[in-house]
Amino acid sequence: MGNYFICAGIELQQGADQTTAEMELRRLAAETQHEPGCNFFEIRQNLEHSGKFTLWESWTDKDALAAHFEMPHTKAYLAKNLTQVSYIEQLGEIGTGEAGER
Repeated sequence: MGNYFICAGIELQQGADQTTAEMELRRLAAETQHEPGCNFFEIRQNLEHSGKFTLWESWTDKDALAAHFEMPHTKAYLAKNLTQVSYIEQLGEIGTGEAGER
């Protein structure tokens, strides 16, 4: 099993309903966890700023993550425009960074 890790910060879009966003994020996480190539997919809420969330994801490879964005449940979630991405980090094991990054 490969490991391609992503950490992403998302936050509510201006005017989005918090309760609806939380419900839809739970649904997205539950459905995504069953996708081929998904090792894990968790969404956590910031305890100090309830409109901010962190996604912790692990995929077998970049292709599995790309396929995630083609899934009907992912497209349906994104079409609701409830949240926006504030950052994305691609992560690996210590010492496996790209050349020139050390």
